[in-house]
Amino acid sequence: MGMLRIVGLLLLIPLFDVLVLLVGVLPNLGLPATVALVVLTGLVGLLLVRAEGRHTARRIQRKLARGSLPEDELIDGALLVAAGAFLLTPGLVTDLLGFVLVLPPTRYPVRVAVRRWVVRPYVDAKTGGFATGQVYTRGFPDEDPYDLDDDEYEMGRGSRSDN
Repeated sequence: MGMLRIVGLLLLIPLFDVLVLLVGVLPNLGLPATVALVVLTGLVGLLLVRAEGRHTARRIQRKLARGSLPEDELIDGALLVAAGAFLLTPGLVTDLLGFVLVLPPTRYPVRVAVRRWVVRPYVDAKTGGFATGQVYTRGFPDEDPYDLDDDEYEMGRGSRSDN
């Protein structure tokens, strides 16, 4: 059910983008200026994605050379791919979303949210909690240890026979 909401939201973004262009920007700037603005924001955004992508690739290489896992850098790489897709889509709303994902100060909270709500639950589901340390270590989580039948165990005095 959650994935359908995400797909629905992604389909509403271009519709909202067209409404913003047709109702808000086009009547105020005119057609040539609106087209120039959309093209300019897309080109500047793609240049930023290219620069940030190179920087992220260098950070991944440095972390791998030190022998550590580049978790943040991999999430940043995925966010930069999404930013590039938003910036390639013509429109001001999609360009705004692309800029949010490409600029490091605004990408950081998105990365934290993606890690908390997407990556961690996925890894927990696939590894049973071992990868993130969310492992149940006490008792049997699926069974009640005190739910025993009376005739299942004979505990008490006189339960042993004297030889």
